[in-house]
Parts: sequence; structure tokens; C-alpha cells
Amino acid sequence: MSIRLGNTCLNCEKYKEGYCLKHETSVTVQHTCDSFKMKAELKNEPNCSNCARYNNPTCANPQKAAPGMLCNHWAPQARA
Repeated sequence: MSIRLGNTCLNCEKYKEGYCLKHETSVTVQHTCDSFKMKAELKNEPNCSNCARYNNPTCANPQKAAPGMLCNHWAPQARA
């Protein structure tokens, strides 16, 4: 089974903080429409500043960790 992005409002370029700019209404991960347009760019920039372990006791390199750096223990931050 492959992993791919869902065709939902969260991945649409007209989505902003729970709101559809095109239809002027609140939306959630369950919504999509015929005007859906995938965001032009997805950022995949793993580094300390977007690591779930940064500035936490589970950080493997607390003395060296800094924004822009990356190590073998990087973990993405969860988003609800």
C-alpha cells in the first residue's frame, strides 16, 4: 500500500486555518470540493525546529540541537 496525500481541504491552496477562502466557510479534514486545487509546494525540511524532540528530555543531542540542524533521531511534530 502506498502513502499519498488526501484530496481534502487541508491540502488545498484555498485552505487557511480551518477556513475555505473560496467558499467562505469553515472546513475540516473531511471536506473537499470540485474547486479543489492542490497546494503548489509541500515542504519537507526536517530539522531541529520541527522535531518533536527539540528542547525536550528525549532530544539525543541537547547541547548541539539548534534550528536548521538534523540528526538521526529526528521525529516529526504531530498535528491534530
